Amino acid sequence: MNRCPITYELCDDQKYTQKGLKLLSKSLKDLKDFPYTPKEQIQMAAQLASKLSIQGVQPKLSVILNVKEEVLEIVEKGGRFIIKPPHHLYEEVPQNEDLTMRLAKIVGLEVPFHGMIYNIDGSLSYFIKRFDRSRNQKIAVEDFSQLLGYSRETKYESSMENVVSVIEKHCTFPVIEKLKLFCLVIFNFIIGNEDMHLKNFTLIRRENKIELSPAYDLLNTTIIMKAEEEIALPIRGKKKKLNRSDFVDYFGIDRLGLSESILINELLRFEESLNQWDKLIANSFLSEKMRTLYEKLIKDRWKRLSD
Repeated sequence: MNRCPITYELCDDQKYTQKGLKLLSKSLKDLKDFPYTPKEQIQMAAQLASKLSIQGVQPKLSVILNVKEEVLEIVEKGGRFIIKPPHHLYEEVPQNEDLTMRLAKIVGLEVPFHGMIYNIDGSLSYFIKRFDRSRNQKIAVEDFSQLLGYSRETKYESSMENVVSVIEKHCTFPVIEKLKLFCLVIFNFIIGNEDMHLKNFTLIRRENKIELSPAYDLLNTTIIMKAEEEIALPIRGKKKKLNRSDFVDYFGIDRLGLSESILINELLRFEESLNQWDKLIANSFLSEKMRTLYEKLIKDRWKRLSD
């Protein structure tokens, strides 16, 4: 019996559940395979890279959903979704990113609608709905690299202290956004995302408020790249061997100015989510090897936060 790559629910002999299809569009009754192999997707992403307004070095395609034809179509402008094909160097990246984004949602982080689709060769690509578009209108967004005056080449050369300074300077309600930031930083540490550089933090203007955008590009990079560092931007000058004191006492209390009781409540929320995480990982599209590595990393990292 198959699992739907959009909902993770069992779907008999179909590739997608009706619930999953309705999340894409209420009018969608079926979805054809994305008509390109991963290799073709990577080639097309390279060809279109100069024309598409999508940042980042990972291959990406801008697409729209053609409900009538029941297929996702590549476009140069006006895309409502981004597709990321399997990576040619790293294992199970779509499965990893999709799972990680779901884990983030469980702990209360805001994430855009996302899932996976089948390609013509039976492989899976990851998709995510663009949060900087609404009814074909652009929504004002700006990443922290732009706000701090860094380039794509220098996006790792800052610090989490500088990230906080952007929130203090630009956000409408900085205290609220600081708590969101704390949760995002804790999440990325626990799940092994050591690639959260300046371009992965973004401010968005919504309902006359400037706030942190929904989270994106959340991925357990540690299990696929075997990285030595634990975070991309240092906290208290450290990128590894981080502990509870670094995150709670220094970053949370001293730098973010949040109360200890609030931070402890947030960590309790994470702890209460761990059982749900275990179940979701077990039902994910990761291989058994990758599931085991993912689960072990979470346990190891959570122990360090608990000590």
